[in-house]
Amino acid sequence: MRTASDGHKNENALVANLQIKTHHQIIDSGMLDEHSDDSRHPSSLLENDQLARVTAEFNHPIATIDEHCHSLLLTPNGDRHAERTLYTVAALSSVFILGEFTGGYIAHSLAIMTDAGHMLSDLLSFLVSIFAIRIARNPANKRLSFGFDRAEILGATISIIIIWILTTVLIMLAIQRIINQDLEVDVNVMLITASMGVAFNLLMGLVLHRGKHSHTHVVGVHSHKSSNVNVRAAFIHVLGDFVQSIGVLVAAIIIKFTAWNLADPICTFLFSIIVLATSITVMRDIFFVLMEGTPRHVDYNQILSELMRLDGVEAVHNLHVWSLNMNKTALAVHLAIDQNHDATHTLKEANRLIRSKHRIHLSTIQVEPYLSIMGSCEFCKPL
Repeated sequence: MRTASDGHKNENALVANLQIKTHHQIIDSGMLDEHSDDSRHPSSLLENDQLARVTAEFNHPIATIDEHCHSLLLTPNGDRHAERTLYTVAALSSVFILGEFTGGYIAHSLAIMTDAGHMLSDLLSFLVSIFAIRIARNPANKRLSFGFDRAEILGATISIIIIWILTTVLIMLAIQRIINQDLEVDVNVMLITASMGVAFNLLMGLVLHRGKHSHTHVVGVHSHKSSNVNVRAAFIHVLGDFVQSIGVLVAAIIIKFTAWNLADPICTFLFSIIVLATSITVMRDIFFVLMEGTPRHVDYNQILSELMRLDGVEAVHNLHVWSLNMNKTALAVHLAIDQNHDATHTLKEANRLIRSKHRIHLSTIQVEPYLSIMGSCEFCKPL
């Protein structure tokens, strides 16, 4: 049975392990004068007397933050930035949708109405993306031990599917108009509305381009620039709308000066195909995340070779690198070491390599004794 004394010891041991700076690191950082009375031990900086007493009682090695792990290392700054960006473009698109539907109805222009419908699907996808980002912040639980990070990917997938469905409908309507010769439009209203569409989509594109990349802050480390997949999907939506608005404007100019009304449905048809094509890159990235593929920014062979070069490592197998979302990478690996080598030292060096050099902070490393049979085992061979 677990006694209160055992619980107290475990609690004290945990507190002792929370120290992340050595005495010399604190002096080097300028927090203490090396010759001052307070520099005898880093615990003299702490207001908590219990922590200082526990540190003296338990002579544990003091770890740096790079050797510790999990939630302290990552903050959701990038996702919050992406959420603010999506809220901004959602507000802008709401205003424009009302104006474009009104202009398209007055002008009797299919190109403008389809552009407005396209923008409406964008608004819905923005809201889905915001919802997905907010869900992704929920903590992990026993049922979903990896948390809700994949909600972001699901949100982006729904967003792309919406635009594919709507674009297909628009292509069918354009073909129907050509067959029925229903081509009469008010070219002046069409010109004004199309010009406003170009301006609004340009503004939203600039907002999304600025919000497309965000920094993930790590304690003691500043990671590479990362791209939020929902903002990327939103950018694809707005890019498609911008191209379509340009097309509508060109069609309006052609109709005004040549009276060739067939330009209206043809414009819808051509630019709908362009929108479909631009979404393929986002779906490709989503596919690799859902299939747990190695992220594009990770060099699998380099990690494998560097782990093999660690002291005492005889073999590396079951190396897996995958993404929970576009910004969070995970790794799992088995290291087979010489039975006379210190496993703790190997584990420490492997963690330092993976976290400090490759910026992967969600890792599981299994250290096991090397057996000669591993050389011929099919499951132990590297990919």
